[in-house]
Amino acid sequence: MVSGKYLSVFSPATAQQRQQNFENYWVFTQQHGGELFEADKDLAKKRAKLQYFKDSPVSLRKPLADTDAFYRNYIKMQDDPGKLERLTLMLTAIYKFARHEWVGIKGAWDAVPDMANSHSVEDKISRVHLAEEFCHVRLFDEMLRTCGLDNVEWVPLGPIKEKIYQQFPKFPGFLMDTPAFVTELMGVTFYRHLDRLFDDILADEPEVKERLKALLDEITIDEVAHVGQRRNFIGPVGTKVSYWLVKPFYTLFFNDIPEIKHLFDLQQMIKDGQAFDFNELPESMIERSWIPSYCKA
Repeated sequence: MVSGKYLSVFSPATAQQRQQNFENYWVFTQQHGGELFEADKDLAKKRAKLQYFKDSPVSLRKPLADTDAFYRNYIKMQDDPGKLERLTLMLTAIYKFARHEWVGIKGAWDAVPDMANSHSVEDKISRVHLAEEFCHVRLFDEMLRTCGLDNVEWVPLGPIKEKIYQQFPKFPGFLMDTPAFVTELMGVTFYRHLDRLFDDILADEPEVKERLKALLDEITIDEVAHVGQRRNFIGPVGTKVSYWLVKPFYTLFFNDIPEIKHLFDLQQMIKDGQAFDFNELPESMIERSWIPSYCKA
C-alpha cells in the first residue's frame, strides 16, 4: 500500500493545471483502452481482457442455494432482504448498482458527439470514457455468470428515472460537471467496499473470490482514472460544492438499493468519499490508472 504520496481529490487546481491534465489524460486513455470500436461501444484491450476471463472460467464449488431467489429479486426486491442468503443479496446489489450505470451511459452515449464529430480533447475523452463504462457492464455481467447466473437481463429503470438519465448529459457543464464527479467518486467508494465484502462472503470460495476481485479490479482501475478526469472539469467553487454533495448523493442513491444497508456501512462509505485521496489504493492498481498532477504530493 502507498502512504502519503497523494493529496485529496478535492485539492485546488488552476484552470491551466486542469487543461494540462486533460491533455495528459487523453494520452493515457488512448494507451489504456486501445482502439475504439464505436459501433460496438467497445475497446480493443478491454474486449481482449474480457475474452481472457471467458476463456478460463471458474465457478462456485457450492452453487447458489436458490437461484430463483436471485431472479425473483434482482430487478426489484420482492422478498425480505434480511432473510436472503448473503451471497444472493450481494449479487442482486451488484446488478442494481451496475444497472444504474448502464442506464446512465446509454443516455450519455446518444447525447455526446461521436468520435468523428469530437473536436475538443474533452469530447474525445468523454467518448472513450463512455465506451469504458459499457465494458464495465460486460464485466459485471461476467461476475454474475461466474456465480452461475446465465439468464440475467439488463432492463430499463422506470420511465421517470430513465428520462432523468437521458436528460442529465444534456445539461450545461456548470450544472452537470459537479454531480458527475461525485457519481464517479461514489463508484470507486462502492467498489472498494465491495472488494472487502468478497473477502467476507466468499471466504469458502477462493477461486470465485479471486476471479470476482480480478473482474472488479478492471472496473476500479478505470473508475479511479475517471474520478481524476471528472475532477478536471470543475473549478474552485465546484470543488467545494462537490464535497458537500457527497453525503446527500451517496444517501439518495444507495437508499434506492435495499440490499445496501444489509451489506455495507453507508456512513463509512460517505466518510471514505469525503476523505478520498488515492493513498488507500493498492500500488498495482495505481500503476495501471491515472491521477491528476495536482493530487500528487
